[in-house]
Amino acid sequence: MLALLGTATVLVLLAVIMLNLCSPLVALIAVPIVAALVGGFGLATGKFIVTGITSIAPVAGMFVFAILYFGIMTDAGMLDPIIGRILKTVGAKPTRIVMGSALLALLIHLDGSGAVCFLITIPAMLPLYEKLGMDRRVLACVVSLAAGVNFLPWTGPTIRAAAVLHMSATEIFRPLVPVQVVGLIFVFAAAWWLGHREERRLGLAGGGSIAVGTGPSLVVVPRTPEQEWLQRPKLFWLNLILTVAIMAVMIWGIVDPVAMFMIGTVLALMINYPNVAEQRARIDAHAKAALMMAGILLAAGAFTGIMTGSGMLKAMAAAAVGHVPSSMAIHIPAMLGVISMPLSLLFDPDSYYFGVMPVIGEVVKGLGGDPIHVAQASLLGQMTTGFPVSPLTPATFLVVGLAGIELSDHQRFSIPWLFAATVVMTLASILFGILPW
Repeated sequence: MLALLGTATVLVLLAVIMLNLCSPLVALIAVPIVAALVGGFGLATGKFIVTGITSIAPVAGMFVFAILYFGIMTDAGMLDPIIGRILKTVGAKPTRIVMGSALLALLIHLDGSGAVCFLITIPAMLPLYEKLGMDRRVLACVVSLAAGVNFLPWTGPTIRAAAVLHMSATEIFRPLVPVQVVGLIFVFAAAWWLGHREERRLGLAGGGSIAVGTGPSLVVVPRTPEQEWLQRPKLFWLNLILTVAIMAVMIWGIVDPVAMFMIGTVLALMINYPNVAEQRARIDAHAKAALMMAGILLAAGAFTGIMTGSGMLKAMAAAAVGHVPSSMAIHIPAMLGVISMPLSLLFDPDSYYFGVMPVIGEVVKGLGGDPIHVAQASLLGQMTTGFPVSPLTPATFLVVGLAGIELSDHQRFSIPWLFAATVVMTLASILFGILPW
């Protein structure tokens, strides 16, 4: 009963969001509450919500202060020279810009944090896309691809898989290195194709570049007198050093991201706008965006809290692997690899890696297989390529919020590419003899 109710809840949520029947915030709160009441959990639903919100609070706090911080720095003009330098490096050709976006996301995601990757890459590249009239869904897609394929021994899914199997993360990851290389080749091939398609859409089928003039200042959107007044060009280097310091501390894991963005926001206000009235005005200017996304993130926490606390996710995990024919046992890892990315839309990482994967591993082991193959197959998509589009992860809402697109648009555009990356890596795993078939 719980498994059926949980499956129906997730499917209804996905349908409501992807069909634009209501906003993600409404869907993430209303759908699981109705499901919990139907399941007879009554007032306990409130406790589930509080637990879920508590778990998501640091991410929501980080995002609120990240919006304020980057908003203040944008007002101060810190990004203008950087955008100019990026334009000079990648040119004004969409193909190079899209591939440059993928490379930037790949490098930043080396710390294993999808949130940090998106918080740095999308605000840095988005002004270029806007100036050149490029589709922002392309930016969200290639950044998601680069971060998703770049799973590492210290990323969450790998650590969870290693903990369940009681082995080192490198033991699971090392055989997958050539597979990941194939995945990265696919990422840049996809980026090239998406950029090439943008060139055709923008009328550059002959391989030319968009005429944007010369000099960095020409890539900046024309400003109003108020925006001109807010510029602090003399403080560019100080603002840049502050931003780099914040990013470095977060990437090295010295201080939690939410604390760093809180400190950074305070310093940014004091350095650029020391007047109290100016500080209040800057906060008010970006409060709407911060509040909107914080609300969605907290709603996502309520959803996962209800699904976990009610036991619906656990029941779904048990039911998902309850009817496996023994004749198909040898093919389980490869089949799991193919569907691992879509499973991210049904299971959060803890539910899958601590609930579903151990059961699948035991089935494979009991039939003479090696459970490590189950872990490796899972890493090809479950909360790797799947996490930037799953409504079960806050990172998805970071992507759409920072890119300024609807969740449904992002999912429809990006899911085919992310799923293709998983299929390509699964095929490579079979060809390299890593997964049995």
